[in-house]
Amino acid sequence: MTNMHKRKPHPPFNEHQQKSPGLEKKMTVAPFYRAPLYKAAGKLIGKRALITGGDSGIGRAVALLYAREGASVLITHLPEELVDAEETKIEIEELGGQCHLLAGDLSKESFCKKAVSETVKKLGGIDILVSNAAHQMRKDDISEITTEEFDRTFKTNVYAYFHLAKAAVPHMKPGSCIIATSSETSTRAPGQLLDYSSTKGAINTFTKSLAQMLVKKGIRVNAVAPGPVWTPLNAADEGTKKSKVRNFGKNQPIGRPAQPEEIAPAFVFLASEADSSYISGAILAEMGAEPL
Repeated sequence: MTNMHKRKPHPPFNEHQQKSPGLEKKMTVAPFYRAPLYKAAGKLIGKRALITGGDSGIGRAVALLYAREGASVLITHLPEELVDAEETKIEIEELGGQCHLLAGDLSKESFCKKAVSETVKKLGGIDILVSNAAHQMRKDDISEITTEEFDRTFKTNVYAYFHLAKAAVPHMKPGSCIIATSSETSTRAPGQLLDYSSTKGAINTFTKSLAQMLVKKGIRVNAVAPGPVWTPLNAADEGTKKSKVRNFGKNQPIGRPAQPEEIAPAFVFLASEADSSYISGAILAEMGAEPL
């Protein structure tokens, strides 16, 4: 294994659990998101990006790399996640980038529309939509999943993707793109994640269909499907046993979970016309040697 791989945190993790939604600031083992080995090349200069869930985890890492590549960004977050969002904003501004914050609940159609309109208003347009924010809560049996919980998972993970894309497309010019965060659970379908994994399967199909619908407009649509990634989503899943958090990612062939900084470059690749102008309708797997 490379030295870089050896430097990444490996299980077992001495991580405390949090109430949902979790905060990166409160994590005992902080995720790696700054990507010090990444070399920016100006691939997104002049681009305007809306990134949902950009306060922490994968979204934070994507926001920082987009800023380093020259894009201006607006990130959404839940009101309870403001402390993480402000840290992301500070780091982007220290890089000389532009970052706006917008607090709200993506399970609401009205907030999805507001996120797009505020991006257009504050950044002057929208070229990249990253539908990344997600809700997850493990349950051992279907009887434990309430209708309210099922609705929240689908409305946050799938409905928001639909509402955001529908609102963004009229503002997008040829060369724009939409990128969703999928998951290995879309095909692995773990028993404890009945509703969550179902949303990720829906995201994959939605991505492929939307890519067909928008190809003549010159708008590309793709998704990134990571394996386990070390983010607050895991520590804040109240249905996860402490032993599972402790051994998170251990069963991957690579022997550990990904860090957000390892996933984020795929979002740059899919946003860059120089790199991926012929790619649309793809589900890009990043699963530590495990096949999708």
